[in-house]
Amino acid sequence: MSVLFWLTTVVALFSTVVCLVEGIRGRIPENLTVFSVLAVEVVLLIVVVAAIIGSATGAGPRGAAWEFGGYLVTAALIPPAAVYWSLVERTRWSTLVLAAVGVTVFVMMARMLQIWEGQAGL
Repeated sequence: MSVLFWLTTVVALFSTVVCLVEGIRGRIPENLTVFSVLAVEVVLLIVVVAAIIGSATGAGPRGAAWEFGGYLVTAALIPPAAVYWSLVERTRWSTLVLAAVGVTVFVMMARMLQIWEGQAGL
């Protein structure tokens, strides 16, 4: 799971930087920003599959599985919700909302890694 954490971290923070720069430049959401957020979603779907396989093979989270699942489902819903928002409200603020996706997913993945490894909560 730690490899997927780092993969998600790289993709999420790259997306954040791209969207933040475009938002500061006053740009509305465009292909670059939307696809960077969709890349975060693709990585999260890989995490979902890995978590299902890990749980099915007995290598699931050492912490509370319900908590891990809650974080995972919520994290997977955030990018599509932000993309939807950016398509409905075509302003520079939507680009900044897209920038928040990467940071949010990073924090949630950090907590999911703690739960997966059975470390104490924050």
